[in-house]
Amino acid sequence: MRSKNDVETRLAGRLAELRVEHGWALDELAERTGVSRSTLSRLERAEISPTAALLNKLCAVYGRTMSRLLAEVESEPPQLVRAERQSLWRDEAAGFTRRSVSPPHPGLRGELVEGVLLAGGGVSYDEPPVPGLEQHIWVLDGALEISAGGATHELRAGDCLRFRLWGASRFYCPGPGPVRYALMIVLP
Repeated sequence: MRSKNDVETRLAGRLAELRVEHGWALDELAERTGVSRSTLSRLERAEISPTAALLNKLCAVYGRTMSRLLAEVESEPPQLVRAERQSLWRDEAAGFTRRSVSPPHPGLRGELVEGVLLAGGGVSYDEPPVPGLEQHIWVLDGALEISAGGATHELRAGDCLRFRLWGASRFYCPGPGPVRYALMIVLP
């Protein structure tokens, strides 16, 4: 299993590369994302760990899904990904764990992610990383509230919600225990 610091260091480096590839100074990226210049600088130097919401803002300006960004810091993605080799990322403050079950590939449009939110935990996104992104969310254990497209959906174990994401969204675990769900992402 890869160390947390190794993945975060490579992620920080990739974020800096993306900014340079776009020809943006830190000030311009700060303006585009609404994130302070100092936070972006510390993030690119791997001095801080990004939250899910912060990564989503960066993915939105770079036109990538979070899974694609995380896959870019991995070596060449294999077709078979054993459980112990799947990329795991945590946002401790939000009570959120994200596992890239099937890493994205440039030639494919879909990917599978496992999400776990602790009771009372939630993740909010201001916008989708790619407008029109199709999501299929299948709750495996627990309960999940999803707000998207002006509606809130309450899902229980076995329920599946499908939608295209055009605006803000929120994933929330009302409890009493954690929720575990599968998220299928399909690029438009």
